[in-house]
Amino acid sequence: MPYVDSQGFQIHYQETGNGVPLVMQHGFFSSIEDWYAYGYVEKLGSLCKLIMIDARGHGNSDKPHQPDAYKLRHFTSDIVAVLDHLGIEKANYLGYSMGGWIGYGLAKYAPTRLDRLIIGGAHPYGRKFSGARQILELGIDAWIAEISGWGPYTPEDLRRYRQNDAQALLAVLQDRADISDILPKMTMPCLFYAGESDREYDLIKDLVNHVQNASFFSLPGLNHIEMLINGQLVAGQILKFLTSDD
Repeated sequence: MPYVDSQGFQIHYQETGNGVPLVMQHGFFSSIEDWYAYGYVEKLGSLCKLIMIDARGHGNSDKPHQPDAYKLRHFTSDIVAVLDHLGIEKANYLGYSMGGWIGYGLAKYAPTRLDRLIIGGAHPYGRKFSGARQILELGIDAWIAEISGWGPYTPEDLRRYRQNDAQALLAVLQDRADISDILPKMTMPCLFYAGESDREYDLIKDLVNHVQNASFFSLPGLNHIEMLINGQLVAGQILKFLTSDD
């Protein structure tokens, strides 16, 4: 199981596929396993060298319980550490939800490492998570009970999510500061996407008005979780973007 040391923490990653490198960063309480479960690896691996990373606090990466370990700059440093370890100067990046938030962090702290940037279900504006923290304080079973109603999860999905460390997730789930000042500086080709029923849909769709080389797509009727789960459809749109001439 491959790891890289990043600021004293062990960060787990996996590689598969052939082609141009594509870093893939999952969302909150997720892991590399979701990319397989929802069809992304099957679809994207045919044309891309996939570099999937378990974010700190998730999957098989280290899970510190200190909130200071989960600053946005630290998440981006983990990705840079993996790229350095693999000898990759620049890569495309795909991040969903929390992984999308980390993508804005890369644009802010390590823009020279990015070729094309793909962000789903995330915007760079401030967000508060006090309600989610209150649930997590009750333990992982309370969290699983809550998320069970968010989307069409299978029993296997919920089994994976039950393996999370509730204290680590609680430390991850800090309120986010507004970093939208980065938008005019994002000169790399960007693709934003969100389900039409995502609560943040309007904010995400509007990003194309603030980023000079950006496009947007959506799938009708899907909420935040359903957009993630429909990996084959989403990945098809991502491949179109990655293979375009822009």
